[in-house]
Amino acid sequence: MLRLAAFCLGLFALALPATAQEDVTTFTLDNGMDVVVIEDHRAPVVVHMVWYRAGSADEPAGASGVAHFLEHLLFRGTENMEPGEFSATVSRNGGSDNAFTSYDYTAYYQRVAADRLGLMMEMEADRMVNLKLTESDVAIERDVIIEERNQRVENDPAALFREQKNAAQYLNHRYGVPIIGWRHEMEALDQAKARAFYDRYYAPNNAILIVAGDVQPDEVRALAEQHYGPIPANPDLPERARPQEPPQMSERRMVFRDARVAQPYVSRSYLAPERDSGAQEQAAALEILSEILGGGTTSVLAEKLQFERQIAVFTGAYYGGTSLDDTDFSFIVVPAPGVTLEQAEAALDETLAAFLETGVDAEQLDRIKMQMRASQIYARDNVEALANRYGRALTQGLTVEDVQAWPDILQAVTPDDVMAAARTLLDRRKSVTGYLKGEEVTQ
Repeated sequence: MLRLAAFCLGLFALALPATAQEDVTTFTLDNGMDVVVIEDHRAPVVVHMVWYRAGSADEPAGASGVAHFLEHLLFRGTENMEPGEFSATVSRNGGSDNAFTSYDYTAYYQRVAADRLGLMMEMEADRMVNLKLTESDVAIERDVIIEERNQRVENDPAALFREQKNAAQYLNHRYGVPIIGWRHEMEALDQAKARAFYDRYYAPNNAILIVAGDVQPDEVRALAEQHYGPIPANPDLPERARPQEPPQMSERRMVFRDARVAQPYVSRSYLAPERDSGAQEQAAALEILSEILGGGTTSVLAEKLQFERQIAVFTGAYYGGTSLDDTDFSFIVVPAPGVTLEQAEAALDETLAAFLETGVDAEQLDRIKMQMRASQIYARDNVEALANRYGRALTQGLTVEDVQAWPDILQAVTPDDVMAAARTLLDRRKSVTGYLKGEEVTQ
């Protein structure tokens, strides 16, 4: 079956073009707002997104969660729109909208018929500068985000475990602070903190407008100049500098116990370099390494721990390369019944050590490259996914050229590149190993 799959992928490869680039146009408004237009004329639909280069890692100390809090508040209304009017207008025009916050960005988007693009720009430009906050709005949304934390974090021991482990991974960087915020600091969020973050970061010269779909660049430029162009730049926009990690020289370990844990597991993460503009080769090697080691049922960890030794029911490896600053590379091993976490960790170590000795299987590497290539081609069918890809990259220090070069850089990765990346990565001094367990039974 695996040989048949490889054969089919090989046939598919022959049908793929050597490169598959999106039709992308870029320009910058006079006020510093960057604009990216991705043309796709197959359906009369457009995705309109505004990305701010400001996320939870840009928050001031003591105000964790304020970036996400502000995201909620932007739906409460402006000087020109009542609370809820923005989304109601999008819905009334047959579209959908939402927003999301991460460490390095906050993004707002709408998906509508192409002829409604001007209306979307008009409303999004309005809330870039005319946010109206009342004490009632602040109190309502503060309760909403605290309840969101209750549902997504406090009620999930795995989420609490990841939060604690992430804090142990980063000694100094804000990536160690949860995006949603620490609960005690969320409870202290107020109008002044939200307004300060808004005034500091919500400006055209800190924003990227991405329009993807059935549009022409000249049309987007004219609409952008009409709606976003009059908004003045923020002359006091600060340089995007965060506290950086000191050299990590000591392995860290933790055990998190919770009576609600039904399935214990062991997780280990290593501090790892991110994708850097103009120098993405090491990140590409790490991306492929994650697939080789833990990217599915044909990965090294799955074959060795799940099928050969049958000491794990699940294994995985993950690399978050699209990041403004140093990121992490992590493993997870869920032991089979009767296998302890200590035994699962020892098996992980043995498998990684053996991989460093034996190296990369050439056929596996070719298969992974082909799967990545196919996935990148298929992704072009989704304009929202395309807009997201460019938005995430541009708010995290990459360029349009970096995004478009990435598929070829991945294809150029050699076995030696992968092994060099693995040897640099797998330094236990830069790692955190965590056990998620149930409550200890006392006699």
